[in-house]
Amino acid sequence: MAGTGAKAAVGFLVAGVLAVVFGTVLTFVGPIIIDDQIVKNTVIDPNNDMSYTMWKDIPVPFYMSVYFFNVLNPKEILTGEKPMVEQRGPYVYRKRCQKDNITFHPNDTVSYREYRQYYFEPSMSAGNESDVVTIPNMLVLGAAVMMETLPYAFRLMISATFKTFNEGPFLTKTVEELMWGYDSKLVDFLNKYLPGMLPSSGKFGLFAEFNNSNTGLFTIFTGQDDIRKVHKVDSWNGLTELSYWRTPQANMINGTAGQMWPPFMTKESTLPFYSPDACRSLELVYQRPGEFKGVPLYRYVAPKTMFANGIDYPPNEGFCPCRKSGLLNVSSCRHNSPVFISHPHFFNADLSLLDTVLGLNPNEDEHGLFIDIHPQTGVPLNVSIRLQLNLLMKRVSGITETGKISEVVMPMIWFEERGNIDGPVLTTFHTNLVVLPTVMEYMQYGFIALGLVTVVIAVLVHRRLKRSHSNATLATPTEAADLGASDTESVKGTHGKDTKEKCSMGNPEQ
Repeated sequence: MAGTGAKAAVGFLVAGVLAVVFGTVLTFVGPIIIDDQIVKNTVIDPNNDMSYTMWKDIPVPFYMSVYFFNVLNPKEILTGEKPMVEQRGPYVYRKRCQKDNITFHPNDTVSYREYRQYYFEPSMSAGNESDVVTIPNMLVLGAAVMMETLPYAFRLMISATFKTFNEGPFLTKTVEELMWGYDSKLVDFLNKYLPGMLPSSGKFGLFAEFNNSNTGLFTIFTGQDDIRKVHKVDSWNGLTELSYWRTPQANMINGTAGQMWPPFMTKESTLPFYSPDACRSLELVYQRPGEFKGVPLYRYVAPKTMFANGIDYPPNEGFCPCRKSGLLNVSSCRHNSPVFISHPHFFNADLSLLDTVLGLNPNEDEHGLFIDIHPQTGVPLNVSIRLQLNLLMKRVSGITETGKISEVVMPMIWFEERGNIDGPVLTTFHTNLVVLPTVMEYMQYGFIALGLVTVVIAVLVHRRLKRSHSNATLATPTEAADLGASDTESVKGTHGKDTKEKCSMGNPEQ
C-alpha cells in the first residue's frame, strides 16, 4: 500500500508541475500566436480570402445622411439682415463602395480605384427627394466673390449674364436636383465659352461629382514587408505630395486611405488619413476606450485644432488664407470657388461664426465626428464622419444680384457618412478576436491553477504517507520492550523456583 501511495504522490507532483509549466508557457506563447494570426489576417493578400474580400468589397453597409439649411429669409438677407435657416433632413442614401483596377506591385504595394454609388433610402429619410428647399445659388454668389477683383465693367457684364439666364442669388429646387444636378442654361453657356470653370460639364449639383465616380488612383502598402505600413498611402494619382497648399507640411499625404489602419494600436496612436474630398490629410486623436457589441474599442475624434486657423494653431498656416478658426478654405482645390469645410453647425469653431447665422445649435453628440477602432487589428467597428459645406457670401459692387448682403460664411448642407460592423462579419470578428483569445487566456491561468492544486495534493499525499511510515517505525521498539519485560519476569520466576529446589535438597529434614 505504501508503495502505491508514493507512486500516486509522484504522479500528482509530475502532473502538477507539467500543468504549471504548460500554463506558464501558454501565457507567453498565446499572445504571440494571436498576434501572428492578426498579422496574417491584416496583410492585403489575395490568398487570404476572408481579409482580402473584406478589404476589396467592404461588407459593411454605409449610409450618407444629408441635411439642408433651408433659408427662411432670402429677401431680408439681400438687405443686409442676418441669414435665418432651419435644418431639413436627413435625406439618407445607401453608399456602395467597390475597388477596381487592383494591381499588385513588386515593392509590396497595391494600386486601385474605389468606385462609389448612392441609392436613396426613403424608409430611413425624414422626407422625399421631391422636397423643395432654398439655399444660396453657388453659381451666382460664388462667382461674384471669385470676380470681386476683376474690372468693374467686367462685373457689370457678368451681372447682365446672370439676368439673361434668370439666375438669382438663391435657389429653390428639389432635394434631388440640388444633390445630383439640374439643367441650367447658364451652366451650358459657361461650359461652352469658359470650359473648365465649373467642376462638371453636365448638370450642376452639390454631389454631381460623387455618384458613379471614384476617389482617384490610390497606391497603398500591403504590409507584406512591414505590418506597421499596411494600408498606408504610398501615392495618390501618382503624387506623393499635393500642390494645393502653401507649405510642404500641409501638402503631405499622410496615413491611410481612411478605411483601415495598421494593427496593434495604443492610446498614444493617432488616426492619420488622406481625404481627396477635403483635399488634405487629416488626423484623429484618442479620446476614450469603449465597447461595441462586446468588442473592445478605442474612440478617436477630431481635435479642436483640425480646422483652426494659422493664428490659433501655427502648424495650420499652410492651409491659409484663413478666416475664423473652425473653417477650412478648400477654394484652392475647388476651382477657386469660395467654399469652406467645417464641422456641422460650426461645432468646435470660433463662437463668432454662430453670431452671423440664426438657427444653428452645435453639440458633440450630433455634430462631432468619430471613428471607433479595434486597437489590435486597426479595423473600424463604428464610424461617423460629419462635415459641413459653407459658401462665403458678400456684397460685390457691379453685381447687383448680391444686393447689400453682409459678409458671412453661409452653411448650405452638412452630411454624415456612417457605418458599423454587423451580422456575420461581426460574429466572425467577435469569435476570432474576442472569444478565442479570452478562452486561451482562461486556459493558461486554468492550467496554472490546476497545476498548483495538483502539486499541493501531491505534497499532502506525500506528508500523509511519511506520517504513516513514522508511526509504524515508532510502534516496533515498544513492542520489543513489552516482550523484553515479559521475558524478564519469566526468567525471574524460573530462577526463584530453582533456588527453592536447591534449598530443599540442601536441607533434607525439611
